Amino acid sequence: MLFGLPEKKDPRGEGGANPQGPVPRAIRAMKDAAPELVVMADVCVDEYTDHGHCGVLRQRADGSHDVDNDATVEILSRIALAYAAAGADIVAPSDMMDGRVGAMRRALDGDGHDEVSILSYAVKYASSFYGPFREAADCAPKFGDRAGYQMDPGNTREALREARLDEEEGADMLMVKPALSYLDVIARVRQASHLPLGAYNVSGEYAMLKAAAAAGMIDETRAMLEVLTSIRRAGADFILTYHATDAARLLG
Repeated sequence: MLFGLPEKKDPRGEGGANPQGPVPRAIRAMKDAAPELVVMADVCVDEYTDHGHCGVLRQRADGSHDVDNDATVEILSRIALAYAAAGADIVAPSDMMDGRVGAMRRALDGDGHDEVSILSYAVKYASSFYGPFREAADCAPKFGDRAGYQMDPGNTREALREARLDEEEGADMLMVKPALSYLDVIARVRQASHLPLGAYNVSGEYAMLKAAAAAGMIDETRAMLEVLTSIRRAGADFILTYHATDAARLLG
């Protein structure tokens, strides 16, 4: 999964749709080196906005801000088109805007990219476990939080509704994020949908295990395998994880 780290950011995250941006250039380089490689790219604007939110902000009368859903969806669709044109096989919207899967599918199909698949972050919770990634990508919100558009950790009915809506809009695959604290949600989405289902073992979950292992509190290899096995057992068909290289080496 590719993420962009631009040199310059702007209020709307327009840099994400730049054909010469970091992600399109990386896609082209990867496809040139290994044409058979399946390349997937995350589609969001949080790494490209100067405020760190996952959408275009608008100011309310009281001076506070909220996300302009429709303006954000338009930019996300252009980002997906830029990635598809560069050679991405899968685009993965992680923004949690309403209607973005359908808009993206229409944009891709209309531009001749009907073969590009959409992996929707259909169920993405407002979690504290994203911290290490946000620090590395310099995309933590400069003010407020993302609870207004990411999901309430206590809500499972919304997860099922969002997964169903994304499937109806044309998603080819679904994903639940984070994984460990939401194994029950993975299981319920698995029961509700026949689409391929992924789970994202996120940076905070990875860092937590690594810290415990470094402190001598757990066996790192056994703990890693136990975590990944639990995610698969819950119903995930595939796992996005920072343990991928270690697990691949171990499992051969």
